[in-house]
Amino acid sequence: MNSKILLVDDEVSQTQLLGGFLSKKGFQVKTTQDPEEAVSLIKAQEFDLMIADYRMPKMNGLELIRKVREIDPIVAIIMVSAYGSIETAVEIIKAGASEYLTKPIDLEELMLLIDRSIDKKNLLVENKNLKEILQEKFRFENIIGNSSALGEVMSMVQRVANSSASVILRGETGTGKELISKALHFASSRKDGPFVKVNCAALPESLLESELFGHIKGSFTGALVDRKGKFEEADKGTIFLDEVGEISLTTQSKLLRVLQEKEFERVGSNQTIQVDVRIITATNRDLEEAVALKTMREDLFYRLNVVPIYLPPLRKRREDIPHLFEHFVKKFSKENNRQIKGLTQEAKSILVKYDYPGNIRELENIIERACVIARDDVITLKDLPLFLTTQHQESADGTNGLPILELMKLEDAEKMLIDMALKKHNGVQTRAAKELGISERALRYKVKIKGIQ
Repeated sequence: MNSKILLVDDEVSQTQLLGGFLSKKGFQVKTTQDPEEAVSLIKAQEFDLMIADYRMPKMNGLELIRKVREIDPIVAIIMVSAYGSIETAVEIIKAGASEYLTKPIDLEELMLLIDRSIDKKNLLVENKNLKEILQEKFRFENIIGNSSALGEVMSMVQRVANSSASVILRGETGTGKELISKALHFASSRKDGPFVKVNCAALPESLLESELFGHIKGSFTGALVDRKGKFEEADKGTIFLDEVGEISLTTQSKLLRVLQEKEFERVGSNQTIQVDVRIITATNRDLEEAVALKTMREDLFYRLNVVPIYLPPLRKRREDIPHLFEHFVKKFSKENNRQIKGLTQEAKSILVKYDYPGNIRELENIIERACVIARDDVITLKDLPLFLTTQHQESADGTNGLPILELMKLEDAEKMLIDMALKKHNGVQTRAAKELGISERALRYKVKIKGIQ
């Protein structure tokens, strides 16, 4: 054990005995008989735990707790008193102590309280660090790019982040809707509350209602215990409903009620549950068309569409592409223990010209693959997927290095490579996409627009 303990007691014999015992147990122990000195020590250095006597001259236990808490809100505190009573214990805990112990001290009980108090303190530290990491990760400045198209998006995000209005993020797949939803949450007054994501397209209709609103035991086959839904989990925070256009009309009715009344019932229950949740949704579907086709309720659409934010596809913000691949090179070099310095000018040129039907997600996949297979400390054309790269062959007159793309159009070369990959893998698109270094969604898109059988 390396935990640091501050021991505060006006009785010298008590600090000596208890300090010696705790040192033998492996703790780093600092002792003082003066509560004012204890406050100064807390200011000067970090402790995991303070064990203090309740009745001391100059300052009583409650005053000491309050002063220490002003300096360090998460240090664990065990308050010890020879005058045990329920009222005193309640008062001490309310003031901010972690635990309360009566004299004479039972050493076994003390060790249990120390372990429990330090565990609680470490958990608070972990939670604090996690929140700081999340807030740093999703700060506006960390959304990569400086194009005017992205600037318009971030301007809107900044204006609406701290409101309670429903926001709907619209745009193609892979444009960063989840990242923007987290930026909205962590820039809002709800940032200390939960952020809960639900992919509405990933669950069948029979399970989605239970996932969102919870259920009670026995409400359907397989409901063996009561279960909270995502809306309950997101109380005092934000819920992000991805692919909201896939929700059935039945579930849409319950969702509309949550938006209007902030209440719902679990599946199989009559008990109404109140929640305070900010709703952010996302879709790549044409919801106006869905309303016209009666697959989406018009009243729900207007409730969700209070603040629409359109995320531009990557091909509409090409000036951001160099910033993005530099960011991904750093990220995946670190993750894969590589020392990749960057890309050659030829590789950069190819990446900037490509249209990215899979948007940022596709670019990220391309750079990750390149960082893994790169032969040197710089990504070259040879490290990019086949459908992007130029091939070199020896010309009839003996010259070397003539790119195929000078002999045929890029579109023709890409179609040929896709066709070859599909034939090689007997039409299995997952395997063909893996060989080509693109997502399966991007491959399906290319197969469709190029008319490949």
